[in-house]
Amino acid sequence: MNDDPAALSARIDRTNELLQRMLAEVAKTPSTHAIFVDAGYLYAAAGRLVAGTEDRRAFDLDAEGLIEALIDRARTIFADSRLLRVYWYDGARRRIHTAEQQSIAELPDVKVRLGNLNANNQQKGVDSLIRSDLESLARHRAISDAALLGGDEDLVSAVEAAQGYGARVHLWGIEAPEGRNQAEPLLWEVDSQRTLDLDFFKPYVSRRTAAAYEATAARPGREDVRFVGAQIAAKWLAARGRDSLAELLPGHPYLPGSVDQDLLVEAEGLLQYSLRGQADLRRALRDGFWEHLQAQY
Repeated sequence: MNDDPAALSARIDRTNELLQRMLAEVAKTPSTHAIFVDAGYLYAAAGRLVAGTEDRRAFDLDAEGLIEALIDRARTIFADSRLLRVYWYDGARRRIHTAEQQSIAELPDVKVRLGNLNANNQQKGVDSLIRSDLESLARHRAISDAALLGGDEDLVSAVEAAQGYGARVHLWGIEAPEGRNQAEPLLWEVDSQRTLDLDFFKPYVSRRTAAAYEATAARPGREDVRFVGAQIAAKWLAARGRDSLAELLPGHPYLPGSVDQDLLVEAEGLLQYSLRGQADLRRALRDGFWEHLQAQY
């Protein structure tokens, strides 16, 4: 029996209407991205690039500043997307946080995931953690894009798992002084590739033998650091003006990487104390900076 033409036309119109409504809802749904950092790769490659060594004991890494720089870079690349969080994968004996890993875990929008360390200080289980998180987030449509900072060939399965659920995976690498520090099969599988160069990492990596301040310097209190942050904010506002302030405020609580680095360097000069690796003092510094600016807006 043939359908009545009028009824068939009505059903087609209804289907089209539902499709249009569905597409409109999809268009209103914001894209979401996350950053996945293999800390073992990061320390080795950045240490080699900036400090000339992969030995973590030989250099300091300002993880908080670097994470904020990565967030800032992702904000530029994924301009119409919001950050879910940064996943930081590292190894630890019996999966017990070190003091440094604990300070990283306390940062806003950061999730630390720990694999194990064997007797040779080699990470075990980190790749499987990355795969588990990537696959789960992609499967549940929690992310549309993943920025993966790593280089191990074992990450290929994590990339494939996420892509199988429709997420796009963007591989971020660290400039190698010579040759490559990322596996070719991994480069072949991802949706895009970017390399972060020496200038990107220089502000956040320094050899311990070239410390800028005496180790015996007294540690300042949080209120002292907060006050210095406010002082610097006042100078920044006087130099940049209210138009720059209006551009900066929507990014709260994050500062662009260049502003944050200038804030850190100037504060260390005023305090005569290194804030590298001092997560609580870095937060107090930014709090003082933001509080002054918001009070002036």
